[in-house]
Amino acid sequence: MVNQTLDEKSLKIADVQSKHQDELLSLSNVVGVAIGNKVKNGVETNKPVLSVLVTHKLDPSLLTQKDMINQKIGGIETDVVEVGTLFAGNAYCEVQKEAQKVEPETRDVAQANGFVPSLTRRIRPAMGGFSVGHYKITAGTLGTCCYDLSPFPSKPGSYYILSNNHVLANSNDARIGDPILQPGPYDGGKYPQDVIARLSRYIPIKFIDGDNAPCNYVDAAIAEGNLQDLNREIYWGGHVKRLYTAPKVGDIVQKAGRTTGFTTGKVTNINATVNVNYGGGRIAKFCRQIITTDMSAGGDSGSLVCDTNEGAVGLLFAGSATRTIVNNILYVQSMLRVRVTEI
Repeated sequence: MVNQTLDEKSLKIADVQSKHQDELLSLSNVVGVAIGNKVKNGVETNKPVLSVLVTHKLDPSLLTQKDMINQKIGGIETDVVEVGTLFAGNAYCEVQKEAQKVEPETRDVAQANGFVPSLTRRIRPAMGGFSVGHYKITAGTLGTCCYDLSPFPSKPGSYYILSNNHVLANSNDARIGDPILQPGPYDGGKYPQDVIARLSRYIPIKFIDGDNAPCNYVDAAIAEGNLQDLNREIYWGGHVKRLYTAPKVGDIVQKAGRTTGFTTGKVTNINATVNVNYGGGRIAKFCRQIITTDMSAGGDSGSLVCDTNEGAVGLLFAGSATRTIVNNILYVQSMLRVRVTEI
């Protein structure tokens, strides 16, 4: 299994994290554990700590002794960080509907003047950033186009679009060969005229079942299409030049997505283990994740996150009002057996 490159201090924190994260995740209000920098009086310092992510901070008087988080664990300083509830897929969309409501007359004027940042139209050849989706979902984002992992140089056998499982495989509820529409159904995509590809492979999401909480590493899938319909360029992001496999806290990243268009963010945590809500009572634990400041909204799932030099960092799949969660691109590429870029 691929691993993120960590410096000596981060390795020590990661060791403590691996020993204590299940215990921490069992506490009331805790949704994640990760490596981050200490935040003091609202200002981020350069001091690495074990970040304990909570939906909301509570006054200590409201917590039982069992739910209190020690200031140090295994000799490593902790920092409690409020991130809200982490959602993926349709659950994320539903939560954000109210927040995204705009007065009709204001929305109409904005749309008439072209001020809406969303990437919801039909586009051929399809490129990263635009709306896409399994025929039974609403809509997500096409991350980029890719091809089979094979010795390089070679003749690729097939060509694909890359996005999330919950975008292309309907959160495991799909069959290989199912039609994928561009734009997604919510944005007017219809069968058969808007079929861009057919579901080819996906990594099943393993949901928490009682005390059984297996680690997921990616929410990812690919769908095979015709080369002439697929473009590896990412809208407003250009062509991916390389894989940037070891993001650091503080790095600036960018993405293009169906809902919020082109946005940038900053990496706040690495090596994160988080519990993600998929709606309908389904929770999945994800390990070795990257967390950034808020740079997405419902419908941006599947966006390819890159650094500012067009190096692929990861696949966006979940978030909250304050954070965005990203799968490391090395896991995505190796588990789906595809090439996003040659380097």
